[in-house]
This record gives sequence, C-alpha cells and structure tokens, in this order.
Amino acid sequence: MEQELKVMIEKELELFHSSILLNEVKEKVRILKSYGVGNERLEAVLYDEEMFPKLVITKDHDIVLAGEKQEAVGLEPLVKAVYLLFLCHPEGIVLKQLPDYRQELTAIYLKLTPRGLTKRVRKSIDDVVNPTMNSINEKCSRIRQAFMSLVPRNIARYYVVSGKRGEPKSILLPRSSVVWECDLHHPQGL
Repeated sequence: MEQELKVMIEKELELFHSSILLNEVKEKVRILKSYGVGNERLEAVLYDEEMFPKLVITKDHDIVLAGEKQEAVGLEPLVKAVYLLFLCHPEGIVLKQLPDYRQELTAIYLKLTPRGLTKRVRKSIDDVVNPTMNSINEKCSRIRQAFMSLVPRNIARYYVVSGKRGEPKSILLPRSSVVWECDLHHPQGL
C-alpha cells in the first residue's frame, strides 16, 4: 500500500512538472512568434534531426537520401542545379531576384554535366531565372514530386523548395542533416 502511494505521488509530481514545462515552452513559442519565427521553423526544431534522413551530395553531385536505405533523388541536370542552388542558400532566395543568381546557377549546371552549354540549355537557364516566367515553379514542382515519392509528405516538406509568395524560398532541412562530399556549398567551389 505504501509503495502504491509513493508511485501515485511520483506520477502526480511528474504531471505537475510537465505542466510547468509545457507552459514555459508555450511562452517561449509565443516570444519566438513575436520575433517572426514561423510555424514551419518551430516544427523543424521540435523534430529530432536524426529523424531526417541525411541528404548527401556526392562527389559526382548525385543527391542521395541516406536513411535506413540509400535512395538517389532522380532529377534531370537543370532541376538538380536549381535544387543545389537553393541548398547553397539556406537564407533563401526571393524569386524576383533570381536573375542575380544566373551565373551561380550556370556554374552549378556546368559541374553537373560535361556537355557544356548548348543554345537550348542557355535558353532554359534564362527561363528559370526570369521571374516573369513559370519555369522556376515547374522546377520546384519536379523537386517536390521527386522527394514526395521517396519520403512521407510531413518529412518531404523539409527537403523541398518552399516559402510564401514574395518572400524568400528556401529548403527547411537543418543544414546539419546535409553532407557535402563535393565543393558546391563553398563559393570558391563554383
């Protein structure tokens, strides 16, 4: 009987302490939101980073999800170049400013394919960085489809290019979950 009472008291204390901690967390979240931190960022913090499969950019510039099993993310070269451009910019990119990234996107593309720049490829890159065209949205849609075919939707959203209209688009994946085996993420690597 005494042991049962002791266990009950311990459980009540745990509930009491949990309630206090949850109230503290709620207050911290309120403060973070007042600083402009969005729900997506808060949710990313709540998940243990180990939950996310590592994203490996290999020496050959392949994009691989290294979870329980390794799975390559199949993207055509220009779509892959767009993805790597956004991955290199964790702060995000405002789509209206894409023309400023033309040279960097071209340099990434040239690292991905030995064929060089054909007239058609130059036109495609121009279309991607042209904010009046829909090409960038098409590329982001292909990226989204590729990741959603490999991981659940609630996880995939951290790997894709996302953001509100008019605000920087970015990849939410914590950069500690990205492994660069190539030199693309360094400005001098381009």
